[in-house]
Formats: sequence, structure tokens, C-alpha cells
Amino acid sequence: MSPSSPRRDADAWPITLAWLIIAFVCYALPQHVLAALPPSANGEPVLRIQGSNTIGAHLLPELVKGLLLDQGYKDIGSEAGKVDNEQRVHGRDAQGREVSVTIAAHGSSTGFAALKDGTADIAAASRPIKDAEAAGLSASGNLRSAKAEQVIGIDGLAIIVNRDNPLGELTTDQLARVFAGEVTTWEALGGRGGAIHLYARDDNSGTFDTFKELVLASHGKPLAASAQRFESSDKLSAQVTADPQAIGFVGLSSVLKAKPLAIADGESLAMLPATTSIATEDYPLSRRLFLYVKPTQHNAWVDALVQFVQSDRGQALVSTNGFVGQRVQAVRLQPKAGMPTDYQALARDAQRLSVNFRFHEGSATLDNKAQRDVERLVGYLQQHGKMNGQAVLVGFGDAKQDPQRAVLLSKLRAMAVRRELAKEGVMFRSIEGMGAALPVAANDDDDGRTKNRRVEVWVY
Repeated sequence: MSPSSPRRDADAWPITLAWLIIAFVCYALPQHVLAALPPSANGEPVLRIQGSNTIGAHLLPELVKGLLLDQGYKDIGSEAGKVDNEQRVHGRDAQGREVSVTIAAHGSSTGFAALKDGTADIAAASRPIKDAEAAGLSASGNLRSAKAEQVIGIDGLAIIVNRDNPLGELTTDQLARVFAGEVTTWEALGGRGGAIHLYARDDNSGTFDTFKELVLASHGKPLAASAQRFESSDKLSAQVTADPQAIGFVGLSSVLKAKPLAIADGESLAMLPATTSIATEDYPLSRRLFLYVKPTQHNAWVDALVQFVQSDRGQALVSTNGFVGQRVQAVRLQPKAGMPTDYQALARDAQRLSVNFRFHEGSATLDNKAQRDVERLVGYLQQHGKMNGQAVLVGFGDAKQDPQRAVLLSKLRAMAVRRELAKEGVMFRSIEGMGAALPVAANDDDDGRTKNRRVEVWVY
């Protein structure tokens, strides 16, 4: 699937195929006990989801439909709500009783507000919960716990231009100056087209929060007042497609007919928002997609949706709706000049897996996604007969004054991952530390350093 057009009509067949596979699996296997998931009472929805437009516009409705299909419901469909960017998904059980789920996709911050005031059961967010939001919801438990914070997929924040724009790549520093209004013409970037027209998501958007954090704030820049703002990523993308002088930012699934640019951050190589670089979160503007639930609440439908989304069937739907699922896959990379010698040898003889382990900030503890990735990795190694000495862990870190210290710390991170996997019976061929080599982000802020502190997995 091309990153520039993840939902083109010509590519619709993978979605159809995924639904056929899911339907076969659901009906070939015994159905779940539906009594645990009650139908709607008095016309009220069994689930109310609010938040991210990136997730809620297309992906969440498909995931809810997948859950209903998985639970044996029939006549599954959806309809637009009375307000833009809202919809209702519904189905009927074997007794003809209706179940419905409402989805309001007005931006990540609205999801946390609705979770707090009780008008939503799940908050969808295209960025992590903020300190103030977590504090406001603290009476409902720790919203940063592994139970509350569910990473459902990975997205790449795509920087898009009109397809007639000859420019191919930008740095995050150039992006920041463009969206701050300091660089105002395409000629100043080595391109052509005259004045630059800026398009941005609105202030409620997790997409804007991510762009602000990874691009604007990290370079000390504000968004220019001249930028046109959009609640919908698809509408922003359509406007960029129609405007030869435009530049904007959207989630990967909303690139549509626009052209994505390759992006570099600090000393990293310029990368397009491609599936592999997003899956490993190496792409400089990669981001995680979240569902947040109150850890103290007891709602069978909430639990069922979370379980379905994390299953292979749910992750298949994440992948076929323009995002990157978290199922582990092997990818062969080409050795390149500038890679450490040992890393080039790995690239020649082994395959890299589409998972990177990262840690809580300032900690040697695996973050919430990494904890679940341990299970996914063990499943992959078992399925492919690689549990006994055929895998390699490679640690990386941020730059230190003493390069040898950077190497040591990177190897200690790899050893921390090995300890977790050894509990599941995994034996490794070797444990390597590459220090500050091959950075994927700039090292001059906490977010960049956190991205660079990572552990890769390779298999022979």
C-alpha cells in the first residue's frame, strides 16, 4: 500500500479481503457467549466513544463493526449523526435486539473531557494523555497504567503538498520555520510556486498537538496566524490536493491524493512515512494511537472492544484502514554506508522485525506498548521456530560525552529487554549495544532522546 494513497479505490481489495477473512474466522469458530455483552436498553448506546478525528473518522467505526461481527451480530451498519464527524454503528443479535455504539470525532482533547464528565466510556486519542488530563481523571485511577492506556496502532504524521510540487524532503527545522510563517515562499526551500499556503488541524486535534510538540515546540516556534484550520483531516487533505501552493499535515490514512514529503530530524536520514519505518517508530513524525479507559470502570463492552482491537483480527483492520498494525513481521534491509560494521553484517545476513522496544521516560522499565509487544514477539518467535538462539537484540541510545558510556547504556537497555523475554523461554544469539549510532531523532530534547533509546530485534 503506497503511503501517499492508503485508501484509493484501486487499493480497496485488501479491505474486502480482510473482512472476508474475519468473517470466515468468526463464523468457522464457536461464537462468544452473548449474554456477557447486553444489547442496548431503551435505545441507549452500549458504548460511547469520543475523541480523535484521526481515529474516529474511519478506523473506529470499522473496529466496532469488527467487534459486532466477532460477537455474532447481524445487519451491521452505520449512519451519520446529526452533527458533522459523528456517527452511530449498530447491529442486531439472533433475537433481533439492537445494539448501538456512538462515535464523536471532534479531537483528542474532547475525548478526555467527555471521559471526565461521564459522557464517554472510551477516549480516543492520537497523542498521549497530558499531565493535566491525567490529574483531572485521577479519581478514576491511573490513566497512564497498562490497563487504562491502550496503544491500538501506529500512525505517521504525513507532511503533504500538492502532487505538482517538485519538493521531495524537508527537515523538521525547515518545517517549523515554514509553519511559523518565517519561510513564506517555495523558492526559499529550493522549490517553485510562489507564496506558501499553510493548512493545519484545529486546537482540539491530537494531530495538531503532535505536530506542535514534534515540530513547532521542539524548535521554539508558534503556528502562524495565517494558517487555515480544519477539524477534519480528510478535508484538509482535499484542500491541499486542490491548491498547488499548499502544505499541510495529516495522519497517514488521510494522505489520500496529496503527496507526502520525506522528513529528517537532527542527524537522522530523511524518511517517507512508510509502513516499516512507522511500525518501528523510526520515522521522525511517527506517533501512537490510543484508546483510554477508566481502569476502575466495569463495562463488558469496553473490555470486549479493547480485547478485539489488540487481537490479530483487530490489528488487521488497523492495517487495512490506512494505519500500521502491531503484528510482528520480518523485513530485510539493505546494508548502507554509514551503518556500523556489525550492523551492516546484520543487514546482510538477518532480518529486522517490525518492533522496537522503548522505555518509560527516565526509566529502564518497558513502556506500556513494549510490555504488550513482549507477548507479540514471543508469539512470532514460537510460530517461526526461532525461540532458541536465532534472535539478536540491538540497543541504541542518545549521545553522551563519553561514547563508551553510550555503548554501555545501549547494551544495558538490550539486556533489560532480554530479561523480560527470558521469562518466556527466549534464548538469544547475541546482545549488542550500538551507542548513539543511527539516530532516528534529534538529541536536543527529551522526546528525541526517548526515541533514540530503543532496542531492535533481528532474526536469522
